[in-house]
Amino acid sequence: MEMVATTKLRRFQGRAIASRPYAQEIAQLLSRLATAANEDLAEQWAFRPGRGKAVAVLFVTSERGLCGAYNSNMFSALERWLASRPGIDARFFIYGRKGYQYAQKRGFKVERFFTEPPLEKVDYRLAKFTVRTLSEAYASGDYSEVVVLYSAFQSMAKYVPTVATLLPVQKSNEVATAESANVIMEPDIPTLIDKLVPRYLETRVFNALLEAITSEYASRRMSMKNATDAATTMQSELKSVYNRKRQEGITKDLLDIVGAAEALR
Repeated sequence: MEMVATTKLRRFQGRAIASRPYAQEIAQLLSRLATAANEDLAEQWAFRPGRGKAVAVLFVTSERGLCGAYNSNMFSALERWLASRPGIDARFFIYGRKGYQYAQKRGFKVERFFTEPPLEKVDYRLAKFTVRTLSEAYASGDYSEVVVLYSAFQSMAKYVPTVATLLPVQKSNEVATAESANVIMEPDIPTLIDKLVPRYLETRVFNALLEAITSEYASRRMSMKNATDAATTMQSELKSVYNRKRQEGITKDLLDIVGAAEALR
């Protein structure tokens, strides 16, 4: 299991790291356009708070166990986030059977449990489908915002539970400069933003899913390595105990033989 986890970890790690530059660049591009748009953003649905009061939470966990503290860390992060927003009406869109079981046990409202395709087969189409589901929910008027809770992969031994806001899209704090305000856009900025927002959301979700599955396999690899080391240590200790018992048995047999020989004399 350690070797399998290591092989899959390398594959998903490469994809997660490769997706970061594009995700960062499209986020910066959208931020620059939003800064230049200024008042025009009032007409953009993605930048306006939702009409509802509930919060949609895309919660990403693992499908199986045997991955160390990965899921327990995600559950702890979720509880801390909920505690920081008392009275929140959180409704969950979940990846991973462990997260679904936890939500059912705690009595959380689960709007959607994504089962097909599994997270291990994550691709851009899966992210696009997820964003479409979340966008339709946001546009329905039941939600004020959409957040994603996932594990951000940082290294083989470090993966941090992270909460990020997907909708409404967060505006940049930068002030539009004269140079950026005078740039001629073709087509106009609102049209560009309409085209970029779905791609931006899909890229963010795709990167989050990749980082989550990478973190899962990194945690599983570490857990299986620790289990292997513990089993090796236990095997060595048991072998030492066996050899001592065997030596004691041989010694007793020799003493019995010597005793019997002395008695015959």
